[in-house]
Amino acid sequence: MDNLETFYLISFRNLIDQELQAQLRTIINYLLLFDDEEQCLEYIQSLSQDDRVILIIKDSSNLQYVSFRQITSIYIYSNNTKKSTEQRTKPSKKIKGIFSHRDELIRRIHTDYNQRCFRKLDEIFTYTIFNTKTNNSIQLFPDINTSFIHSQIFIDCLIHTDSCLNDRNELVLLCKQQYQNNPTELAIIEEFEKDYRSERSLSWYTRFSFLYRILNKAIRIQNIELLLLFRWFIRDIVEQLKSNKFLNGQRVYRAQLMSKNEVDLLKNSSGEFLSMNIFLSANSNREQTRSSLVSLTIEDNIEKVFFEINLSHQTDSVNLVVSSSSKEEMLFRIGSIFRLINIERDNDGIWNIHLMLYSSKQHPFESTIQQKKTDLNIIETNVLSIGFLLEDMGKFQSAERYYHHLVDQLPKDHEDLSRCYHALGEIIQKKDDYDLCLIWYNKALQLDIQMLKSNESDTAMSYNSIAVVYSKKRDYKLALKFYNKALDIWKKILGEDHPDIAMCWNNIGIIHQEEKQYTDALECYHKAWNIRQKHCTTEHIGLGQSLACIGNVHYQLKHYDLALEHYNSSMEIFKKFLPSCYSDVAMIYRNIGFIYQNKGDYQQALIHIKKAATIYRQLFPSTHSDVMQIEKLIHQISSKL
Repeated sequence: MDNLETFYLISFRNLIDQELQAQLRTIINYLLLFDDEEQCLEYIQSLSQDDRVILIIKDSSNLQYVSFRQITSIYIYSNNTKKSTEQRTKPSKKIKGIFSHRDELIRRIHTDYNQRCFRKLDEIFTYTIFNTKTNNSIQLFPDINTSFIHSQIFIDCLIHTDSCLNDRNELVLLCKQQYQNNPTELAIIEEFEKDYRSERSLSWYTRFSFLYRILNKAIRIQNIELLLLFRWFIRDIVEQLKSNKFLNGQRVYRAQLMSKNEVDLLKNSSGEFLSMNIFLSANSNREQTRSSLVSLTIEDNIEKVFFEINLSHQTDSVNLVVSSSSKEEMLFRIGSIFRLINIERDNDGIWNIHLMLYSSKQHPFESTIQQKKTDLNIIETNVLSIGFLLEDMGKFQSAERYYHHLVDQLPKDHEDLSRCYHALGEIIQKKDDYDLCLIWYNKALQLDIQMLKSNESDTAMSYNSIAVVYSKKRDYKLALKFYNKALDIWKKILGEDHPDIAMCWNNIGIIHQEEKQYTDALECYHKAWNIRQKHCTTEHIGLGQSLACIGNVHYQLKHYDLALEHYNSSMEIFKKFLPSCYSDVAMIYRNIGFIYQNKGDYQQALIHIKKAATIYRQLFPSTHSDVMQIEKLIHQISSKL
C-alpha cells in the first residue's frame, strides 16, 4: 500500500527485528525493510523530492545516502561503534549519531521526529502564485496563473459541495488499512470513529494525528480521490474557523526551511499573490519563532526562511482563523491569499519574507475566478462541479473515477444523474472510444426522456453530443439528424439567438466542411459567429472557435493568407483564455504548419507542427490518433529539410 504520509522509515531486514519494527512504527508508521542496498537506493531515488526519509544503517561506508534530498536523518545502528566511527570519513549534518542499544536509538529517533513535527520547520509549503507580470504570449505548458485559479476554485468546491454519504466510512476504512500494523494509531482511529464531532474538528486537525499527516500530504501531491474523502472534514474546519474570528490587526510569524529553488522562485515573485493551499499555521511571538531558525544547523541546499504576515484591519474574517491548541498559534483558512511585499536576506543568513493577507474582496483577480466558474458551468454547491474542474485541469482519469463514484452514489431519480452520464461520455470520447461514449450519451438521453425533460436543454445537449460522435465516425447523415433534433429543441426553448444555437450551427458547419460543401459550411460558421458576437466579449472562447473554423474552410479552399489571418486572430483569443494544452490550440498550430508546408516553407512548417506535437503529447497517450498522426507529420516534414 502506498504511503499516505510524508515520512518514511527505511532500513534493512538483517538490522531490524520484529520487536524493533513494532517500536519504530509507533514513531513513523511507514516502515520499509530491504535486503539489498542497491534496491534501497533505487527506491529512495524514486520518491518525490518532497518526501522525507529517516534511514537506519549499520555503518556509514556508503556516503551516497548523504546526497539524497529525500533523506533528512541517518542513524547508524551497530554493535561495533569503533568500526562505524572509523568508516565515517566525511562528517554530515544528516548523520545523527551511532547507537549500539535499541532503547537509545528509539529515544533519539522519537525525540528528533517530535522536534521536527513541533517546529514544523520542514513541513512542505504548498502554494500557487498568480503572476501579474505575465505577458500574453502563449506558453507550451499550463501557465502558473491557471494553476492559481484552478486551486482557488477547487478549494471552493471542496468546501461547498456536499460529501457522499459513505465518504467518512471510506476514509476510516482506508486509514485502518494504512495503520494495520500500528496499534497506537489504530486506537486513535477508533477514538475518532466513535467520538468525532464537527465542533471538535480543529482540535483533531491540530492534534498531529493521522488526519493532519494524511490530509497535508494529500493536498501537497493533489491526491484528488483522497481529498474528496476529506471534504466533510475540511468543511468542518473552515466552519469552526469562522466562529473563531480574529478581529484585531496585527502581525504573525512563521519559520520555515525551504530549498534554494523555492526561495529563488519567491525572490522572482516580489509583489505577486500567493494562494496557500494548506491550513497555514503561524505564531504571534516573533522572537520565539525566529529563534527556532537562528541556532539551527542546515544542509547546503536548504535555506532558512522567516515569514512576517501582516493582518490588516480590512481582512474579512472568513480568510483568517485563529487559535488552535494554544493562544500563540494562528491558523489560516485553506486557500487564503497573500501578497508578497518583499524578500531579503539578513546578516544571520535568514530570508525575511513580508506577506500581506488579502480578503476575497481585495485581490484583483476575483472576477477572473468568477469568469472561469461561469465558463466551466461551475456552481460550488453542485456535485458535478468538481468533475468539470478536474477535466479543465487535465486530470481526466480523476474526473472519470469521480463521475463513476457519483453514478454509484446518486439516487436513480437524481436530477444530476443524466448530466453525470453525459460527462462520462465526454471523457470517453477524448479517448476515441466512440462506441462506449455513445452508450453513455444514450443513457443520459433516455434518462432525460424518462424524467419528462424532452424539451429541455440537457436533452438537446445529448442530441448534439451524439451527433458529434457520429460526425467523428464519418456517419454524416446520422450526425445531421441528431444536430437538427438538438437545434429544434434549442430554438423552442432559447430562441434563434443563443450561444447554444451558435454551437449547433458551428457543428453543422463542420459536417458540411467534411463533405466538401464549403459554401454551406461558411454560411453555418458565419451564423454561429454572428450570434456569438451579440452575446460574447470580443475575446470569448466561442469567437476563437468560430474564427478557427472559418480559417479551416479557407485552408481547404487554398485561401492560405485568409486562413492564416483567421487562425492568428483565433490564437490571440486562445492565448488569453485557454491553458495551452487544449486540442483547439494544437489544431491551429498543426493547420498553420500545413499551410507553410503547402507554401514550401518547411522550416516554419516544422516549428508549428512541433508546437502542436508538444501539446498533443501532454494531452493524450502515445497511442492516441492525434499523437500518432503528428509524429508521422514531423518525420515527413523533417525529411524534406
